[in-house]
Amino acid sequence: MTESLLFAPHDLPSRWRHRHVFTFVDTTFSAFLPLWRRWRDDEARCERLHVVAIAQLNALNDPPSTDDPSPLAAELARAWPMRVPGVHRLEFDEGRVVLTLAIGDDAQTMLSKLWLRADAFHLEASDDPRKLCKTLARFAGDAATVCANASTALRPVLRRALESSGFECSPDLADAPLVARFAPRWRVRRHEPPLPCDASAREAIVIGAGLAGCAVSSRLAGRGWRVTLIDRHAVSARDASGNPAGVFHPIVWRDDSVAARLTRAAFLYALRRWRALEDASHDLYRSGAGLLQIADTPEDADALAAAIARFAYPSDYVQPMTRDDAARIAGVDVARGGWFFPRGGAISPASVCAAQLADASARIVPRMNTDVARIEHDGRIWRTFDAGGGEIASAPVIVLANAHDAMRLAHLHGEPTRSVRGQLTVLDRGALDALRVPVIGEGYAVPLGANGTLIGATYDIDDPDRDIRKAGHRENIGRVAGMLPDLALAPTHVRAGRVAFRCVTSDRMPMIGQLADESAARRAARELSGAWPLDLPRKPGLYGAFAFGSRGLVWATLAAELIASQIEGEPWPIERELAEAIDPARFLLRALRHGEIESA
Repeated sequence: MTESLLFAPHDLPSRWRHRHVFTFVDTTFSAFLPLWRRWRDDEARCERLHVVAIAQLNALNDPPSTDDPSPLAAELARAWPMRVPGVHRLEFDEGRVVLTLAIGDDAQTMLSKLWLRADAFHLEASDDPRKLCKTLARFAGDAATVCANASTALRPVLRRALESSGFECSPDLADAPLVARFAPRWRVRRHEPPLPCDASAREAIVIGAGLAGCAVSSRLAGRGWRVTLIDRHAVSARDASGNPAGVFHPIVWRDDSVAARLTRAAFLYALRRWRALEDASHDLYRSGAGLLQIADTPEDADALAAAIARFAYPSDYVQPMTRDDAARIAGVDVARGGWFFPRGGAISPASVCAAQLADASARIVPRMNTDVARIEHDGRIWRTFDAGGGEIASAPVIVLANAHDAMRLAHLHGEPTRSVRGQLTVLDRGALDALRVPVIGEGYAVPLGANGTLIGATYDIDDPDRDIRKAGHRENIGRVAGMLPDLALAPTHVRAGRVAFRCVTSDRMPMIGQLADESAARRAARELSGAWPLDLPRKPGLYGAFAFGSRGLVWATLAAELIASQIEGEPWPIERELAEAIDPARFLLRALRHGEIESA
């Protein structure tokens, strides 16, 4: 299809002119490059162009530069995602052009898993289009346009399905796509698709300057928001984000579970954002030789090797390792085989935080050495107060990224988070000097060069002790020696230790997204006994990014992008099912469904 036929039914570029966001959905994966070119050539273009493309896994086999020699195709090829299923978010032109690639076995099914408000759809209809048209109606913005290709036999069925879903179809023309516009005369959906937060000004408060808060501040600032970043410490990354190094990697399980899919999406998105920071000359002290995971048992190693083969993961994502293979990569003896993540490794959390703040410093106002005692909403804006009742800052949007303290400020139902004390150990040079890559399993070991080896960490639930314990060092050494036997064969000398407190939930999933209006939910408890996440009343302008446990490095960047997308009404960067698994309101929702909350 020529570009004129592709875009004429959508009345581009006049419909995106001077808009803040314009979203184009394409199930043929053919529109992105020509649409990007048109956007670049238009001085009155929208501020942000989102293209959501749906494709099967084999669409990632080869980047487009082999067929298209243009500079934009080459730029897309450089950003080409790894060949794994799920949602990949790629950003161009300083984040103003965003390609969200949704990769699955079936385009129609994959589209239905997303959550977005679309201004235009370009479709290839096949099979029964009724389910597809219902999905379009759930996502369609005001006057959203549809341009659909279909076989001669399918065109009447598609036309009827569009009309029954609230679309008005243009007269049918031979040898031309079917064209329609969303103009429902009756209610065709239960929930409105995402809309931007009702903010009188593009200003936000972020509480907490660790990995979560710095990432949120960065993603909002990148969209033009002015952010007041509040933390009780003098500098960023002082609590769990202040460890000398942290490991990052996806997880591979015997099934492609929600946790595995979420962590895969977060890992790949973090790699892209970190690379952008490094391209801007920020040193993140990131290792580059991969990360090795040692299986708990030989049977687990065999089972995961079978899973890797069954899911056909590419070798640049994960590789099964025999014991000999693992020892060769590690540079030291290992107890068992496992699997190797070539793109995994270790990184400095504090350097990531510093780079994110420096990269967006013009739009971030830090308020350090500041404790927030309470927050209040006056129906229009959020206000933060210190212990003496003095106002610290106010804004229409506030994000709680302060780990354990978020539950207190938000008054969350059922105390869903707990504190876990983690003590790590830095060993002097010795038995693990030859270790080449970070190794994880029952514990973790990260080579620090001349500074020795970082190992850890203990997992002490609800233990508030901040003192470093010799028993904790012995526990760390014993656990790592179970993976790396050389550690048990030579004397070890502890150089240093550190204690930090992780924030976790009972289901070990983070709390990311808009918080519920729990008072309103309690008043309507009976009506909400069969509720779904979209049914819950939400606190306007109140979001959370906390309870990351031991995975803050992997989860923080995607969490920030999800929250920024929710605030701006943009397409979500992950499937809705995954977003619901980390919804801060999920524990309240379960209580409502189980009848544990009575109507107030």
